[in-house]
Amino acid sequence: MTIRAVIVDDEELARGLIREYSQMEADLEIVAECGNGFDAVKAVAEHRPDLLFLDVQMPKLNGFEVLELVGNDLAVVFVTAHDQYAMKAFDAAAVDYLLKPFDADRFRTALGRVRRRIGEKPAVPEAAELHRAAREPGRYLHRVVVKDGTRIHIIPSGQLDYAEAQDDYVALRSGGKTYLKAQTISSLESSLDPDRFVRTHRSYLVNLERVTKVEPYTRDTRIVTLMDGTKVPVSRAGYLRLKELMGTA
Repeated sequence: MTIRAVIVDDEELARGLIREYSQMEADLEIVAECGNGFDAVKAVAEHRPDLLFLDVQMPKLNGFEVLELVGNDLAVVFVTAHDQYAMKAFDAAAVDYLLKPFDADRFRTALGRVRRRIGEKPAVPEAAELHRAAREPGRYLHRVVVKDGTRIHIIPSGQLDYAEAQDDYVALRSGGKTYLKAQTISSLESSLDPDRFVRTHRSYLVNLERVTKVEPYTRDTRIVTLMDGTKVPVSRAGYLRLKELMGTA
């Protein structure tokens, strides 16, 4: 079996090193090389590789954001320079990584793990959960990435009005538009600043800065009105969180 791979790294020297080591492996074929995350997403859609050599720190889109957009049906070897939190996440998820600079023996070890992974097809953690685990405690996402066909949308967290759960997806509302993302609302909630985003209801996550008023709806529930006129339900537990964050009685 030939392992078809894509190299994603914004450093030409790093791509060249992986290419050089790959030539020593008879069952490894490099089908594409990408210098940024946008090109990586396109390359995965076009070539449908078995393996990604994926840099972590890149401009435009980082490695975790790329993984969120391409899914988890392929093996990934992350490439990183010094991200200790990323290493912890990789270890916990049984995803291998290459710490720059690496030699041919370490590359061969990683490829051996890739071969076993492809043969066993184990469950791979959700990319968003890897991203969360790799972040330094107290740091949250400053943007959310969404793939819509061939287009990639980057939504700054401050411009996200609210999110609504739709089974295993979330509908993200921003700038008068709605974007559908394959992610659970609980996962999204854990990635955003809890001082700015509140789970008003099991199905809704609201940007506190977009709230204009909170009104009674039934005996035990309330309704939040946002700046664009959207009305979002508020459960009893959600109201307690709202009161705490808004400093109201």
